Amino acid sequence: MSARAIYLDYNATTPLRPAAREAALAAMEEGANPSSVHRAGRRARAMVERAREEVAALVHAEPERVVFTSGGSEANALAILGGASAGLFRRLIVFALEHDSVRVTARQAAERHSLDFAEIGAAAGGTIDISELETVLAASRERALVAVMAANNETGVVQPLDRVRAIASNAGALLHVDAVQIAGRLPFDARGFEFVTLSAHKLGGVQGAGALTLGRGIEIEALWGGGAQEKRRRPGTEPVAAIAAFGTAARACAGEIARADEHTSWRDKMEARLIEEVPGLMVFGREATRLPQTTCLGVPGLSAETQVVALDLDGIAVSAGAACSSGKATPSHVLLAMGLGETAARCAIRASFGWATRAEELDEFAAIWARQIARSQAVRRVAKAGV
Repeated sequence: MSARAIYLDYNATTPLRPAAREAALAAMEEGANPSSVHRAGRRARAMVERAREEVAALVHAEPERVVFTSGGSEANALAILGGASAGLFRRLIVFALEHDSVRVTARQAAERHSLDFAEIGAAAGGTIDISELETVLAASRERALVAVMAANNETGVVQPLDRVRAIASNAGALLHVDAVQIAGRLPFDARGFEFVTLSAHKLGGVQGAGALTLGRGIEIEALWGGGAQEKRRRPGTEPVAAIAAFGTAARACAGEIARADEHTSWRDKMEARLIEEVPGLMVFGREATRLPQTTCLGVPGLSAETQVVALDLDGIAVSAGAACSSGKATPSHVLLAMGLGETAARCAIRASFGWATRAEELDEFAAIWARQIARSQAVRRVAKAGV
């Protein structure tokens, strides 16, 4: 096995930033409950509130409208289930491209609260179907919640949020934006959206912290009772260390968004090389606006899992475009929604990078993966010829 270690799975978890680690350690050394009124408790509370301001600043939200959660998935659930429990909407509209924490939770909320539910498809390039959204919204005057992912976690495709907001506003609908992948990578403004979800470990913070931002005038029901923390929106003692690291990571990201053009050039150079060297290569979502640091690639006939394992043996960490559940690989629901067949949906791998990546690491990944694909294709040709 190679001794090299190239980590290209930032969309799954971004490596912990040194400053975020220091912030978490400082909070753990403090060791107090932020709800306590003594001096140590007040210091812990100050850490939480400073982080709240830093997270809010990253997406231009109001600090008092930021609710800390255990991560992006819980934040999505709090927006959908908490909003439904509060009676904020009677319809739920999601897109087929969404993360399961939105798609599955929306179906659960619809069943639990007897809400109308609709799932809207996607265009071939990986963007949402705007015309279908207009049609579905026009079908009823009851208030809807439209849930849309700002940037897809598999393909990196960025959705036309301005158009979605205009359409939703005209229909009197509320908007929930899953901003987990876009925050800290491209400029993003939470103002004008009723719900926005974030995740600390996608920014280089500690796993176990996330946030939901609420628009003005929006109040939700907590998912469970038992405490008055987070203004009764999310009971339970706040994880001070994870939250402190979250704030520090958010502050660091705000200063790195300017590298988007540089990262785009790295990605485009890598993809151009692979297109030239790998016969039959597909770059999913390539014609759309994408996150600079994400590329989703596939070669028909070569399973994503096989490719991920081969790269791992060579010291390179990437993800399969398809999710795995209980050891059983399933085709990517995102690629299927884009109109691609099951063969293509089973072959996609995703390489994603960020703050600690060096350009030469992308060059090395491209060279190694191209050689692996060439060997696999040669073996298949020989096997086919021998049949």
